[in-house]
Amino acid sequence: MSVNANAGGRSRNHIVLTSHGAPTGVAGTAPTLNWGAPDPALRGPVVATLTDPTHRNAIGAHAGGYSVYRALAIAAGALPADFKADLTNTAPSDAIGPHPQWADPAKIVSLDPYGHITGEAFAEALAAGLDVRPTIAVTRAHIDMPEIREAIKAGRLKIDGDIIGPKGDVRVTKAAIEPVWYLPGIAERFGVSEGALRRALFEHTGGMFPELVTRGDLKVFLPPIGGMTLYMFGDPAKIGDGVTPLACRVHDECNGSDVFSSDICTCRPYLAHGIEICVEMAQKGGVGLVIYNRKEGRALGEVTKFLVYNARKRQEGGDRPDAYFKRTECVAGVQDMRFQELMPDVFHWLGISKIDRFASMSDMKFNALARAGIEVVERVPIPDELIPPDARVEMEAKVSAGYYGAGFQSQYDATQGRALEE
Repeated sequence: MSVNANAGGRSRNHIVLTSHGAPTGVAGTAPTLNWGAPDPALRGPVVATLTDPTHRNAIGAHAGGYSVYRALAIAAGALPADFKADLTNTAPSDAIGPHPQWADPAKIVSLDPYGHITGEAFAEALAAGLDVRPTIAVTRAHIDMPEIREAIKAGRLKIDGDIIGPKGDVRVTKAAIEPVWYLPGIAERFGVSEGALRRALFEHTGGMFPELVTRGDLKVFLPPIGGMTLYMFGDPAKIGDGVTPLACRVHDECNGSDVFSSDICTCRPYLAHGIEICVEMAQKGGVGLVIYNRKEGRALGEVTKFLVYNARKRQEGGDRPDAYFKRTECVAGVQDMRFQELMPDVFHWLGISKIDRFASMSDMKFNALARAGIEVVERVPIPDELIPPDARVEMEAKVSAGYYGAGFQSQYDATQGRALEE
């Protein structure tokens, strides 16, 4: 297809479609990808950039949904279309891996285990001119939360000058991870054929990525979705060593509660409680891990979430546990689209096989970990006193639906429409 186009202020005469392989007469130089190979040189790098379409061996683009902003910047002339990042001094602040799980193509299918060490693992490909970009970044930081200061004031945590600094701030190592999907592995994880998965992804994103159905040779997909951020407390080198006790909270994004402290759910209180448990474990010589997934509104989105809020509060009888999930299904068609089947991958990336204290009541998360062969020794529910009054409906509904509820004893009387505390 030939068009007149202008990108980044530079005239271009042709748009090169990536859905039909290399142009006629152009030898493809895309590196081979052998997902799960025990050596990065054998595995090969993930290349999803468009600086040279013949180099691509993956569908999609880096940075997930933010790739749209990159395209806008190029269209507006603010960014050259052929810009290549200078990654000098961007290497991880702490070493992570390699772990044996990296060489098992069934254990990690939703992220690139070598995504943080592309410069080291794929030096030969970079020297050959391939635009290999990191999909994981690891750095060090401090977090400062009022809940941690309250825990210090109450004597539950202590300033030690190591984990907790003199001002009450907590030292962490954090990692940002972009999703990288190995499509055959994703399909197997969900028990569907690769063809059915590819077709659904193509059709139900408005045909956004035609390569999903035209390029069966491309097995890796960088979806335009949010990734995750890890917060590691204590020595990151001890996470996954199989000896050091680990406390963990897997948290799915809830902007209204996490950031603005909305009281209709337990998200921020449980997140803060999980962080406290992680800090406590680190101060006792163990390690802590918080996994923060960008899956707003059970991966249904915030618009859907707010519509459900309205439906819950306006229904006959008001907001009540017995109709909690029904209202979500009425709007979204399903109760939950987070699909925790992919969640254990990051544990395998870190080499984790056992969690000593798991700050979660979710049966879906627990079952996904169990299926992945990760042992959970203790499940830690949110303390009753941390549940906001307006979030009682949510908690009653979840416990009734199968959430772990030890220490949270309650019943719901649907006829009276009220919670009965035992």
